[in-house]
Amino acid sequence: MSDPRLAELSRLLPALALKTESADLAFYGRDWTRRWTPAPLAIALPSSIEEVQGIVRWANAQRVALVPSGGRTGLSGGAVAANGELVVSLERMNRVLGFHSADRLLTVQAGMALEAVHQAALGHGLIYPVDFASRGSCSIGGNIATNAGGIRVVRYGNTRDWIAGLTLVTGSGDVLELNRGLVKNSSGYDLRQLVIGAEGTLGIVVEAQLRLTDPPPASQVMLLALPSFEALMQVFERLRARLTLSAFEFFTDRALHHVAAHGAQRPFAEDYPYYVVTEFDGDSPDAALEAFGTLLEAELVVDGVIAQSQAQAAALWHLREGITEALARHLPYKNDVSVRIGAMPRFLAETQVLLGREYPHFEVVWFGHIGDGNLHINVLKPEAMENADFVHECGRVTALLAQSLQNHGGSISAEHGIGLVKKPYLSSTRSAAEVALMRGIRRAFDPAGIMNPHKLFDADADAVVPAYGETA
Repeated sequence: MSDPRLAELSRLLPALALKTESADLAFYGRDWTRRWTPAPLAIALPSSIEEVQGIVRWANAQRVALVPSGGRTGLSGGAVAANGELVVSLERMNRVLGFHSADRLLTVQAGMALEAVHQAALGHGLIYPVDFASRGSCSIGGNIATNAGGIRVVRYGNTRDWIAGLTLVTGSGDVLELNRGLVKNSSGYDLRQLVIGAEGTLGIVVEAQLRLTDPPPASQVMLLALPSFEALMQVFERLRARLTLSAFEFFTDRALHHVAAHGAQRPFAEDYPYYVVTEFDGDSPDAALEAFGTLLEAELVVDGVIAQSQAQAAALWHLREGITEALARHLPYKNDVSVRIGAMPRFLAETQVLLGREYPHFEVVWFGHIGDGNLHINVLKPEAMENADFVHECGRVTALLAQSLQNHGGSISAEHGIGLVKKPYLSSTRSAAEVALMRGIRRAFDPAGIMNPHKLFDADADAVVPAYGETA
């Protein structure tokens, strides 16, 4: 091993797996963003908390930055390693460590995939209810790092609502056991909640205690076609008043076009401008038909279908969950924003005008978790346009969008994190006083500034790596 720093790491931790091949550096050094050329020092794959501690202590001594890595399905550059950092992949720390039936707690290592957690919970007759399309590849540690939400937040909330405790290796190499699965704990600051959503800037989450719950009643899935954008929130409010909703997701005709081109079957003979897929308790099927009838009579929907089997329900959900994969080849510029549900109608109307005015020559694909105030805006890159020019133009419009979000009390990142991509717009969501406090918290957990530096907000002047440049 030619780099003396890596030779020292191997001497200190002889069982630690290290990857240095160029293909591995490229694979582990990026997430789903493609804006930075990956250039990590190496990839470390620890298999124990002790090895993670050893890596952190080595990094402090050698002044090497660390980038924690889960499934790297993020969309904000939070797992990018482009300046000689050591990527710490937890993919080998992927086991169930225990189940406590009285507490309904499942203890897992942070590298475990979300889908594997779902299966483990079902093995005990329970569910871990946080869910999203990348369930097969995203990890629990990554979900915790961004406080991921997903498709059933309407009923179950975000990741932070289901984390009963976690184990963290801080930037100093200390091991903290936070909250220890307690339901009630009024003994000072809840550091667990600080770590959730911190994007790996306070340390490396190595274990988590997950709350499980009873499976919901049998559900039904319904797809609705809407005649106008203005009908969207009215449909949500009327369905919420009549049905017990688990999910309420919206997408446009352009989103459906791309998913259909990617292999999905179109649900209706005709095309419509807007669609909603909603899931709700199926213990009263007549209520769904009655609700649909009232929407049809009020001219808020123009067509609809209720799944008659699990296969049909999966096909309807695929129209929504398949969007991200279908758009990937177009290298979309993504905005992931949120406002209060009550502010959504005005914000949607303003945003539609803003994007129509500022992106006249770009295709914009909308979808999102409207039921919890979260909207995803995907701008597709024209094939003939240089990526740097495209990113610059999208950044200009994102600054305008951020100002609108600030006016509506919203957030520039609902569930993907700030990372590198949204860092210039953090001030639209957080005040200068808040950012100053966050900096202080970060220094307390990570005095040397080695943990995922330059993510979330600009690093302090004595950071261990230089600032990131825009490349692709």
